[in-house]
Amino acid sequence: MTDTDLALLDLLSARLGSGHVIRDPAAMESYLTEERKLYRGAAMAVLRPGSTEDVAFAVRACAKAHVAVVPQGGNTGLVGGGVPHKGIVLSLARLDRIREVDAFNATITAEAGCILKTVQDEAEKVDCLFPLSLASEGSCRIGGNIASNAGGTAVLRYGNMRDLVLGLEVVLADGRIWNGLKGLRKDNEGYDLKNLFIGSEGTLGIVTAAVLKLFPRPKARAVAFAGCASPHAALALFESLRRQTGDQLTAFEYMPRFALEIVLKHAAGAVRPLAGDHAAYALIELSSPDPEIDLSKRLERVLGSALEAGIVEDASIAASEARNAALWHLRESLPHVQRIEGGSIKHDVAVPVSRIADFIVAASAACEQALPGVRVCAFGHFGDGNIHFNLSQPVGMDKAAFLAQWKRFNRIVHDIVHGMNGSIAAEHGVGLIKRDELARYKDPVALELMKTLKVALDPQNILNPGKVVALGADAPPSLPVAQ
Repeated sequence: MTDTDLALLDLLSARLGSGHVIRDPAAMESYLTEERKLYRGAAMAVLRPGSTEDVAFAVRACAKAHVAVVPQGGNTGLVGGGVPHKGIVLSLARLDRIREVDAFNATITAEAGCILKTVQDEAEKVDCLFPLSLASEGSCRIGGNIASNAGGTAVLRYGNMRDLVLGLEVVLADGRIWNGLKGLRKDNEGYDLKNLFIGSEGTLGIVTAAVLKLFPRPKARAVAFAGCASPHAALALFESLRRQTGDQLTAFEYMPRFALEIVLKHAAGAVRPLAGDHAAYALIELSSPDPEIDLSKRLERVLGSALEAGIVEDASIAASEARNAALWHLRESLPHVQRIEGGSIKHDVAVPVSRIADFIVAASAACEQALPGVRVCAFGHFGDGNIHFNLSQPVGMDKAAFLAQWKRFNRIVHDIVHGMNGSIAAEHGVGLIKRDELARYKDPVALELMKTLKVALDPQNILNPGKVVALGADAPPSLPVAQ
């Protein structure tokens, strides 16, 4: 580090306290490597500010010194969006207060460092629901959920994070604080500024707090597991459920046979949900705030009709909360157990719901033709068109040799997605891993608008540089570097 860098760190230590300016390489390590270990970054220090004002001070100081700032929440991202390649990591973990719960207005105001599960629990204390639900909800933080426009399993009923945010507090690239913490459902006072920052992955501003929507807490639910002959049959089942149950349909999660097989093989406590084997499976949940409604009967009627029509081959409706949890365990265990099966090339994509079965069939056939023995693990949120189209390495193939084909499979899968007018970044974001792919598939006018916004709001390019859009010659490589 230069004398200027050292002077900056001394200034920040004087404000934040030396214990919250981490310089020791061993103590910094967990901030430099992301969840999937695909990237390993570098930084001069990690800051842990304790307030919005501290964040603003740190950003002002870094802007004056022309030092990059990489905001980080729980560091659970899957696209390298929180990995630094220079400058300072700004951890928001200490901004973890619930500022207000207004049950009558159905809102909760939470700081960016609040763990998602904490927000869920605080909502439950006032008999409300904060519906965002992710596998990492015990460690991911609200700021990161906002920065990535997180999705999860309940988007079908409640929408993405963008749909759950009413107001934001944001530190801008020059250290100014924008206070947009309003709990309003209607606000047409000019541009909707909050949506500039939601999904921007910390490249336009640093979210420090948010006003979030709450909903009536479900008092009744029914969960079922259905086996179908194909993705198209599963899609027909979804359409039937949507038409007959409306917004009581909270979740419709798709899994292929291979996915269920590896869950049953590796996941502790996993129990086979149906007697036979099927090409495609659906995990279905209905919910309602009315405790008197019998959702199991409604689900039984729909599934019964689907069985008679040949849409469903077999189905089981959970008879207890314990059984509900057991069925969800099959879906929630999948990302973990796929790692046990070796290398995985992952694609988080979305197509129109009407095309999702066509996509799975076409992309699976193309990948299997490109590499015989590759095991397609296409699963996810059928009801909102988001599929995690993951490829597990062929049995016996060298892991490094398989992962070296990432770019080749990107082209196969993303070309098909693009041809169906879909998105190559559904809910995990762009980060590093899809930045150059975005330049290939995004409308050029849209890309220019994105760069215009970046330059306007961050003219020095100090906020999470190199992520989402690449500006300047020192952008980090977009392909995984720490395999």
